[in-house]
Amino acid sequence: MQQQNLNWSLTIAHCDHLWRSDSQANAEYVEQFARDLEVNFCIRTAKIAPKNESEARTWRYEMLLEMANIHKCMYVVTGHTRSDRVETLLYNLIRGSGADGLASLTWQRSLSDRIKLVRPLLNISRHETAGFCEENQIMVWEDSTNQNLDYRRNRLRLEVIPYLEKHFNPQVETAIAQTSELLQSDVTYLEEQASQFFKENITVIWDQQAPRLHRQLLQEQPLALQRRIVRQFLSRYLIHQVNFEDIERFLSLLKAQNRSQSSPFKGHIAAFVDHPWIVLQNQQ
Repeated sequence: MQQQNLNWSLTIAHCDHLWRSDSQANAEYVEQFARDLEVNFCIRTAKIAPKNESEARTWRYEMLLEMANIHKCMYVVTGHTRSDRVETLLYNLIRGSGADGLASLTWQRSLSDRIKLVRPLLNISRHETAGFCEENQIMVWEDSTNQNLDYRRNRLRLEVIPYLEKHFNPQVETAIAQTSELLQSDVTYLEEQASQFFKENITVIWDQQAPRLHRQLLQEQPLALQRRIVRQFLSRYLIHQVNFEDIERFLSLLKAQNRSQSSPFKGHIAAFVDHPWIVLQNQQ
């Protein structure tokens, strides 16, 4: 095995969402495939089928992280392709996402302090991976739900992207993937600059006082950076994923009168002006 030559320890992990009638047979196929390759195999089966794609994704990555920890793996490697990247960008664009959502399918990210998620196939199309499997006589298990147009991603893949290729750009997949790559560079830079803001300025008070940001220091930053700073700040305290409305609600206090207060965020937390600060306070 190549893993022995490279001193790798490989494990094939499989998550069964219970969405399909053939999901158990699919899992058994993957297990046999791992045995044929003489590679470790592990599986997690949902106790209750996830309600939607978002819930399924959250559960799947929790299980992958759990299995990686058990098998002492440093990397979780997925088969996401350039085609997946394009679908993700279009899907998030339609939902009104910012640059983060448009560049969300990245080459790698951290799952924990020790484990990274890696996507090495982002420059390869789904058509190319199918060709590789055919050439090497690897049976592809066709997911029956892939043809179900009730799933929006399927409609993008089966109808929208072919339409764009036919009527706008035959190389639309490559072009959109390039856009995602460019956006990712911008996102990385802005996130680093926002983190540097906290390192350079004593703007967050941790000890026995409410979390706060200095209004003037925040106002001096470009708007794009203001939003990044506020997002990083709110993410430490809000119980939900910070969205655009949360950030704009906070930024509206930059020029508000002293003692002005925002409408509450989820979790009964509100922001108010205590000049020269904007302070977060639990209203319960």
